Amino acid sequence: MNRDEILDSIHANVQDKNMVKHMLATEAIMCSLAKKLGEDEEEWGLTGLLHDIDAELVERDPGSHSKLGADIAQELGASEKMAHAILCHNEAHGIPRETKLDKALFCVDPLSGLITAAALVRPDKLNGLTAKSVMKRFREKRFAAGVNREQLLGCQEIGLELEEFVSSGIEAMKGIASELEL
Repeated sequence: MNRDEILDSIHANVQDKNMVKHMLATEAIMCSLAKKLGEDEEEWGLTGLLHDIDAELVERDPGSHSKLGADIAQELGASEKMAHAILCHNEAHGIPRETKLDKALFCVDPLSGLITAAALVRPDKLNGLTAKSVMKRFREKRFAAGVNREQLLGCQEIGLELEEFVSSGIEAMKGIASELEL
């Protein structure tokens, strides 16, 4: 797979800058987790990058989100394993998450949103953001209300406690803070 070709396809299919930033953040976190867990960093990162490539293409039919995305990913060279992770990150399909990659993508997806929301309310954005401050916000139901807290807790299925998971996500996003404009 070629990351530049994937980015070209993303830019052709996704116009919303915030969605592209979400996909980049998900890629960074997935790479970081792969490294931490001894998994394939490129495979995990590209899966994160591709996971919402169909979001705007299916916005009138959100129930089909990730089905088209998995197909597009395979057209771009993704493995069956990567396509499955993309497909099952949408709970609406009822497809079981079987592999560590499946489980990681599922819980990372909302993590990037929670971290972004926490960074946006700080004057210094990601700089200085800690897992402790994000955990405080995690407990506030009305903060980043669209973030599924139960989904985030899926990090335990890949062997990480929530605070460690959040900390890893923050550090990964700090590495691309300028791309995320955070």
